[in-house]
Amino acid sequence: MQEFQSLLGIDVEYVRGQGNTLYFLDEAGKEVPVIDYAGGYGALVLGHNHPDVVATAQSFLRDQRPVLAQISRQPAADRVTARLNEIIRRETGTTEPYYAVYSNSGAESIEVALKQAEFDRGLNLRALLAEIAGHLDEARVAVRSGAAALPDDTAGGFEALAARVDAANAAAAALPPVFLCLEGSFHGKLVGSVQLTHNPAHRGPFTALAAQARFIPVDQPEAIAKIAEEERAVLLDLRVEDGRIRVVERDFSLLTALFMEVIQGEGGIRVVTEEQARGIQRACAAIDCPIVVDEIQSGMGRTGAFFASSLIGLRADYYTLAKGLGGGVAKTAVTLVRASRFRREFGLIHTSTFAKDGLSLAVTLTVLDILEAHGGQAYRQAVERGERLTGLFRSLIDDYPDILKEVRGKGLMLGLEFRGLPDTADSRSGDPTRSDMLGYFISGYLLRAHRIRTFPTASAVNTLRFQPSVHLAESEIADLEKALRDVCAKLRDRDEQAFFGPAPVE
Repeated sequence: MQEFQSLLGIDVEYVRGQGNTLYFLDEAGKEVPVIDYAGGYGALVLGHNHPDVVATAQSFLRDQRPVLAQISRQPAADRVTARLNEIIRRETGTTEPYYAVYSNSGAESIEVALKQAEFDRGLNLRALLAEIAGHLDEARVAVRSGAAALPDDTAGGFEALAARVDAANAAAAALPPVFLCLEGSFHGKLVGSVQLTHNPAHRGPFTALAAQARFIPVDQPEAIAKIAEEERAVLLDLRVEDGRIRVVERDFSLLTALFMEVIQGEGGIRVVTEEQARGIQRACAAIDCPIVVDEIQSGMGRTGAFFASSLIGLRADYYTLAKGLGGGVAKTAVTLVRASRFRREFGLIHTSTFAKDGLSLAVTLTVLDILEAHGGQAYRQAVERGERLTGLFRSLIDDYPDILKEVRGKGLMLGLEFRGLPDTADSRSGDPTRSDMLGYFISGYLLRAHRIRTFPTASAVNTLRFQPSVHLAESEIADLEKALRDVCAKLRDRDEQAFFGPAPVE
């Protein structure tokens, strides 16, 4: 990785951050400002070191308040949960509450959703098995009393039949769960969450470690019903009917939940439409499959609402939040679970040492205060600044249609896709403009030549991400326009040497 960073000229150490600006030191020890459009991969919706967030953290530590006091009253967590529920009610219109399970990162919040959803499915399965066991006892009593006869083709008597039923049900109940995801999805790289990440480069080496996912095109919700039919198991039940024992098949689903981003971040900043969301919601409701909406990158106001999913009318059974929740200072996350899906017993079997720590909760409350202040001014800023950037990108596409393909996204979660260029050769990289490297070399050039920092999305490397804070200034947009016009001109002129260079120094 270090060698790759050196090749791109991005191997610098940043010593300070403020707003949308990072600073590194040149050879003379002077600070060099860099406009940060990567925004901590979406975590810096308020920018670097927002003064109110910093003040909260400093005050908390100065007062020597406890960071870790597990198994105690935590009113700050209750306040955060209540605030999040208020926002859900306002943005979705629901009156059903959501329970909160806290964790430390976005990937962990996905793991929480995975486990809670499977725990719920498992308890439902256990209840069905208990019901079947009760029916088996009733059938045994009926046969022994002479009130019911066995089926004509039964071999070995009732106990042999019961043993076959138990064995078949045990085998069916042991089948692994299956998760549904959208093609292009990214939900993390932990053992469970990586199974939900579509890119085989991330997922492939670890498929043997956990339950698998099936991926569907976002515009084919009918695939959900088809997969549900395929991913089901059958339990055997014994019933007493009209003086005879009948073997009855009872279906249960192997599907645990559907996971989705409403704006696919690492998949190239691709937006789920309102029509697509409705189709997915209807299809999942028809089979009682819970929907987990990953708002880790799109949430916390970046798109013009706290929950990006609310802008397309999608109501989730689970929401996962992280990144911006910590205000760029704390590492924190939360999984919100609809009350009708939540299992209170889950809190006894899923715990974390550092989750729900006092410092993170204090910071999160301040972040929510900032986002909600002045009637949601931060959300309006995200819309206005996003429209300004989108207009810039569209003007660039008009001027360089041979270089730029399209702009995607919403608010301040935007992606600008470059077209792949014909092959050229360079002895140091093989080809700086080939489709699997272009975005990285553009990122390096932007930093070295223009002091602008951004990176490609993980699974669509021709797409550069732009996720600045809501405090993006006009001067920062002007600097970006100048830089991107220079990049497009150099790509058009095939100036390959421009995309290589040393680490930035003044």
